[in-house]
Amino acid sequence: MRDFVLRTLLTGFSLWIATLIVPGLYFDFGDVHSWWAKCGIVVLVAVVFGLVNAVVKPIVQILSIPLYILTLGLIHIIINALMLELTSWLTRNVFPWGLEVERFWWTAIFGALVISVVGWLTAILLPDDVDTLYS
Repeated sequence: MRDFVLRTLLTGFSLWIATLIVPGLYFDFGDVHSWWAKCGIVVLVAVVFGLVNAVVKPIVQILSIPLYILTLGLIHIIINALMLELTSWLTRNVFPWGLEVERFWWTAIFGALVISVVGWLTAILLPDDVDTLYS
């Protein structure tokens, strides 16, 4: 359970960093003004993003194996951008708040790259075993 919470918080952190860096990628908080509520929305968007990556992404990756071979793996960036766009669409249509991606081509692709790099850096900085995190 701690591993899930830690990964969700790190995903939320990487989404937040991406919204700071990438123009056109932002959180729509609706009528929420509380700082804690905004953090909760970021965490809920991170949960949706994690679910999309856990359920939809493996199916898309299996179906796109020929494109992985043809593009030497560069299609992975496009697939990550599609998962970001799908998360944006889900949060906008299910909740009154969520993640906004203005354009797919540069915003979603650059956002997916930033999220991947920040996630990679946080994975390097943290130990593999969550049990040793607090010792």
